[in-house]
Amino acid sequence: MPFSSIYPDIEIPDIDLWGLMFETERKEQFPHDQTIYRDAITNRKYSYASLHDAAAIFGQGLRSKWDWKKGDILTLFAPNNIDVPVIIYGTFFAGGIVSPANPSYSADELAFQLKDNGTKAIATFKYLLPVATAAAKKIGIPTTHIILLGDGRDSSNQFQHFEQIKSTSTYLHEPPREKLEPNHDLAFLVYSSGTTGLPKGVMLSHRNIVANVLMVASSVGQSYSWKNDRLIGILPFYHIYGLTCLIHQPLYRGIEMVAMERFELETFLRTVQNERITFAYLAPPVLVHLANNPIVEKYDLSSLRMVTSGAAPLTRELVDTVHSRLKIRINQAYGLSETSPITHTQPWDEWYTSVGSVGKLMPNLTAKFLSPDGAEVPTGQDGELALKGPSIFRGYWNNKEGSARSFTADGYYKTGDVGYHDDQENFYITDRVKELIKYKGFQVAPAELEGLLISHPNVNDVAVIGVDQDHTEVPRAYIVLSQGVEKSPAVGEKIREWIDFRVSHHKKLRGGVRFVDEIPKSAAGKILRRNLKEVAKKEQIPSKAKL
Repeated sequence: MPFSSIYPDIEIPDIDLWGLMFETERKEQFPHDQTIYRDAITNRKYSYASLHDAAAIFGQGLRSKWDWKKGDILTLFAPNNIDVPVIIYGTFFAGGIVSPANPSYSADELAFQLKDNGTKAIATFKYLLPVATAAAKKIGIPTTHIILLGDGRDSSNQFQHFEQIKSTSTYLHEPPREKLEPNHDLAFLVYSSGTTGLPKGVMLSHRNIVANVLMVASSVGQSYSWKNDRLIGILPFYHIYGLTCLIHQPLYRGIEMVAMERFELETFLRTVQNERITFAYLAPPVLVHLANNPIVEKYDLSSLRMVTSGAAPLTRELVDTVHSRLKIRINQAYGLSETSPITHTQPWDEWYTSVGSVGKLMPNLTAKFLSPDGAEVPTGQDGELALKGPSIFRGYWNNKEGSARSFTADGYYKTGDVGYHDDQENFYITDRVKELIKYKGFQVAPAELEGLLISHPNVNDVAVIGVDQDHTEVPRAYIVLSQGVEKSPAVGEKIREWIDFRVSHHKKLRGGVRFVDEIPKSAAGKILRRNLKEVAKKEQIPSKAKL
C-alpha cells in the first residue's frame, strides 16, 4: 500500500507560472515595490513590479524581433544573476521553454544540449561568449540569436544585450501574452547531471513547477515570510533546485533573495553578516565549512536562523557541530530534477529529532519502496523509492524508451534511490541503486561510509566508490583533506584504520584511500562517481592507501 503525506492535499490551480505569479490573488499580500531579487555585490535589484514589467517587455521583444512561437526553446547559459528571472519569465510570456545549461560546460558539452533540445536562442554572459559561439557554430545557430545578460556589454555590437531586445518591443500595443496549457506545455527542459551516460532532457511542465511551489509554500514554507526573512542565493540557478527555491519561491512569497554569482566562502559569510540573511539553502560541503573553518569566527552570522540542506545525507555530528557553533537550525530536504524538485523535507519542529532522514513526504504525493522485482517492501525495509503526484516530470525529451523504463505500470516514477520509511512517517535515503558496492555478495552503501568519514577531523570532503579487486568490488575513499593537514601515507593509513574499526567486515576500505583536491559534483552537489570510476580505471589498485 503506497504511503501518503502527513500534510493534507492542497488545490493545484489550472494555471501556468506567469499566471500564478502575476495574475492570481495569493494568501500572502506584499507591496508591489517589494524587492525580490538583489545582487550581493552591485546592489542592483528588481522589485516585484519592475520584474513583471521587464519580463513582459522582453517577452514581447522576443515575439516582435524573432517571431517567437509557443514551444520555442531558449537555452540559458549563465551563472547566477538577477537578470535570469527576467529572461525566464519573459520567455514564458512569449510561450517559450527555458533550458538552463551549466556555465562550466565546454563547447562540446553545450553543443550537445543545444542540438538535443533544438534551441532557437541562447542567453549568456559576455565572458562565456567564446564557448557559446563555438557551440552555436557547431550546430548552425546564428550569432544574431545569442543575447547577453548581466552587466557586461559587447563593444563590437555584434551581440545584443537583452535590454536591447526589450527596447524593440511595443509592449503596450501588442496582443496579450501567449496562453499556455499548464499540464501539457513545458516550462523547463533541464538536463540531468549525467551521473551515468549522456545528460537527458527532463521535461517539466508549468503544472509540475506550480505544484512544487505551492507544496513547499503550504508546508515547511510557513516557517518564513516576506516580512521577517531574507534569503541568500548560492545554489546554481541553472539547476532545478535553485530555480524553484531561489527564483520561483521568492517571487511567489515576496521574500527578498540576495544573489551571489558563485560561491566563495568569505563573500558568502560577509553577505550573510552585512545583509542580515536569515535563511539559506546550502549543500553539505558549505556546512562543513560552517562547522570547522576558522574564518567563520571573523563574521557575525547571528541573523542566520535556518538552513535547508540537500544533495547528501547529514550526519548527527555535522548538525551538532554547526548548531553548537552558530545556533542554526538545519533541516534536510530531498528531491530530483525529475520531481521539480522537492518531494521530502523535515518539518522545522522535527529538525533535530530526525537527523539523518529526509523528513516527510510533501502534500499531494504518494510513495512506495520497491524490491528489485518491482514488489512493494514493508515499512523499515530497504527498497527503491518510487513517487507519484503533480510535480513528477512528463518524461525525457526525445527518449520514449528511457521515459518508459523510469515509470512503473501504475505510473510511479522510479527514482533510482534506495531507502526506507519508518513508523514515524520519516523517509531515509541510503544510496543509489546503481551505486551500491557488491563485496562478495554483500551490499555496501557509499553514502554510509561517506557519512562516517566526513566526521573525521582530517576529512573536509569525501566520496566512496567501488573498484574491482580479486574478482569482486571493494570500497575506496577519495578524500579532500582538512585545511593544514599534509598528504602522507601515514595520514591515509590512519584514516583507513579509523573507519575500518567502526564498520562491519564487508564495509572496510579494502580499496584504500586516495587524496584529491576536489570531489567532482553535479550542479546540485551530488557526487559524480562516474568521474572517479574513470580515474580509478587508470590507477593500479594497491592493497593500502596510495597518495
